[in-house]
Amino acid sequence: QVQLVESGGGLVQAGGSLRLSCAASGRFFSDYTMGWFRQAPGKERDLVAAISGNSVITYYADSVKGRFTISRDNAKNTVYLQMNSLKYEDTAVYYCAADRHSVVYTTTHGYAYWGQGTQVTVSS
Repeated sequence: QVQLVESGGGLVQAGGSLRLSCAASGRFFSDYTMGWFRQAPGKERDLVAAISGNSVITYYADSVKGRFTISRDNAKNTVYLQMNSLKYEDTAVYYCAADRHSVVYTTTHGYAYWGQGTQVTVSS
């Protein structure tokens, strides 16, 4: 069982930056693929970025490539999402997700564990 707690959301102006953190409880964190999803009102929950347990594989949605960076610190059981050059359309609730496998899935079905979400609001 893994529990995930996100932090770092908030209100930022367009062009600004935020760093989200997701702290995971439990053992064998390095065995887990981690993902950051986001969901805007009335829209589906979509994958923003994901990272394999050993950080060798990363995935980014086209909409955030070159602006967002996912990373992890297995010694701290934490995954990060550095978000730069934020746009109004990045406004959403951001969720951390995890599952114990080596495949980097790009849909919600690939992740069994979820955090409660953190709001990111970008003002135009």
